[in-house]
Amino acid sequence: MSKPDKPLRPAVLESGIEVKPVYGPADLAESGGAQGVGAPGEFPFTRGIHRHMYRARPFTMRQYSGFGTATETRERFRYLIANGNTGLNVAFDLPTQIGLDSDDPLAEGEVGRVGMAVDTLADLEEAFDGIDLDAITVSMTINGSAAILLAMYAAMARKRGYDLRSLRGTLQNDILKEFVARGTWIFPVEPSVRLVGDTVIYCAQELPRYSPVSVCGYHIREAGANPVQEMAYAFAIAGAYIDHVVGRGLDIDEFAARLSFNFDIHGNLFEQVAKFRAGRRLWAKLVEGRGSTKPESQHLRMIAGGGGGGLTREQPENNIVRGAYYALISALSGTQTMALCSYDEAYTIPTEKAAKISLRTMQILIEEMGLCDTVDPLGGSWYVESLTNDLERRIVAEMAKLGDGIVGAIAEGRIQATVARQAFEHERALQEGRIRKVGVNCFTEAEEEPDVQFHVHDGAAARRQVERLAAVRARRDGAAVERALGRVAAEAERPVRGRETLMPAIIEAVSAYASVGEITAVLRRAWGTFKEPVAL
Repeated sequence: MSKPDKPLRPAVLESGIEVKPVYGPADLAESGGAQGVGAPGEFPFTRGIHRHMYRARPFTMRQYSGFGTATETRERFRYLIANGNTGLNVAFDLPTQIGLDSDDPLAEGEVGRVGMAVDTLADLEEAFDGIDLDAITVSMTINGSAAILLAMYAAMARKRGYDLRSLRGTLQNDILKEFVARGTWIFPVEPSVRLVGDTVIYCAQELPRYSPVSVCGYHIREAGANPVQEMAYAFAIAGAYIDHVVGRGLDIDEFAARLSFNFDIHGNLFEQVAKFRAGRRLWAKLVEGRGSTKPESQHLRMIAGGGGGGLTREQPENNIVRGAYYALISALSGTQTMALCSYDEAYTIPTEKAAKISLRTMQILIEEMGLCDTVDPLGGSWYVESLTNDLERRIVAEMAKLGDGIVGAIAEGRIQATVARQAFEHERALQEGRIRKVGVNCFTEAEEEPDVQFHVHDGAAARRQVERLAAVRARRDGAAVERALGRVAAEAERPVRGRETLMPAIIEAVSAYASVGEITAVLRRAWGTFKEPVAL
């Protein structure tokens, strides 16, 4: 007589889906079937937005970089490019992100600490000196002051003789997720959304190959959202930006093709792959439902390469392995750009060694592992297709919970409260061992001394940055700066008028070497500042 089977351990994904021990055709049929799978490069793009995907062109390899002054950052840029990076992802320090100059008392101790300090156009000119802007894509991770940095980038490129219509890159510029997840807001919600709209309209008119917004489910996920909420909130936020710009007179197909997304990767491999396949399909339907007739507008263009929240301070070398799996997931998911985290990010700004390991990890996938040989290699899996169907339904249901819309939910603090509560519950589950994390709550080692090289903040570099700003102010045309700032103030105080934007006025100001802090102060006087809801 055979012994009864032992009870199987439960397997429940973070999205709430209970995983069956075995999947077959009946399970796929029960989940909704394979009718929505389609072919790569064809609506609804479940299998990828291009017909041949990486067989025709591998994913862009981009790494987040920037620290100290423009001079130091330029050297890191050149190092990354020399070692095979095909895109740059610029990190800015906290004062720049929130519109403060390096000599502002509130910036003390933070200048150049977590990214490059940028006060004036002179800094951006220094950072990109000798770098061919036509040969590389440039992503800028900036939000509250994004319009100012975009203006600087355009002014710099124009001064160097580039055709703005040929420039490629991405501006993060997702201010609504800042209210939810990161906190580098400056202005209230409504004028903040207006600034996003201004950059979208400006790029549609002047920089048609540049992506003016990268909607960041990534940061919302890192702050505590589950995979379903990551996609649902990102799509709702992107929809709010689309509705705002369409309301100002642009047709959706004039700009939607240049919207992009930044998504997170950590956790279950199959859940993550199915999340992106479901998201790609749903986004195509949502954009088509808003009146789009161009396939390019319906593409879910994304960057994904690992989430820092999945890395650990404990046994940091394990993060090299985690990063390799994150890269694998990203490739299997059909990303356009991979920005792989480095193993020491749980501690510090990545060293050159750590950055090179991440870069080589991506290159190994392309050159050795066959990830670029065929499109969507997991497509057709009964398990993956069932997960894809289930996740799409759950994302739609989560979006339906938003009621009157994401903007109001954020302004009232409801989304923030949900995400914060889930972050607390996740941390408690980690501490109690209900969520297993190797090196953290299982397979631990006592008295570990991590082999990590810390990035030391350079106080002398911060002082040099303040001196550099003073020198720029001393040699610029003060009268031209005042005229330009006056124009910014006058146009900021006017009601929004269709396709007219603040960008020409801001470009005039940065071209006169007005500083980030000076321009932000003008806008703050016109619009005020955001006050976090008391409910939080």
